[in-house]
Amino acid sequence: PTADELSSRDWRSDERASDLSSGINAEYGGGLHFFNPVPVMKLLEVVKTNETSPETLSALATFGKKLGKVTVECSDTPGFIVNRLLVPNLAEAIKMLERGVASAKDIDTAMKLGAGHPMGPLQLADYVGLDTCLFILQGWSTKYPDVELFKVPETLEKLVSEGKLGNKSGEGFYKY
Repeated sequence: PTADELSSRDWRSDERASDLSSGINAEYGGGLHFFNPVPVMKLLEVVKTNETSPETLSALATFGKKLGKVTVECSDTPGFIVNRLLVPNLAEAIKMLERGVASAKDIDTAMKLGAGHPMGPLQLADYVGLDTCLFILQGWSTKYPDVELFKVPETLEKLVSEGKLGNKSGEGFYKY
């Protein structure tokens, strides 16, 4: 498809893109992963499979650029690029908290000042939504039960079960 065909197509999403864990629709042969909030976030992951033609890949990237996005290409893998790196990092921060390695505040401060991150992993998990983090990890751990990085931290399950979803509920790892 051309970029114009892509932009005129009636798109709908059957699941949250961040939970896509290999399974791009074969009919289209590729995918787009936008970041929230879409109007603000500049990045767009253009996802390819073994069946993605160069023309489709080019059309997807062109479409993203027409939207003012910076595009990166990646293969169809759980979480694509950003969430594949990010979500296990958030989970490990929660597991460090569970093990008593450091407080939430100290984990976040360490990553902000030591790694130059704009916010720490627990603050970011609250921002993303603890229910969203849980949803992603549950999907991945179900599909890939032997991958340790995808194991769901007990604290995450507990907070979500208590309705503590982060910023959107007013409480998560922090009170807002």
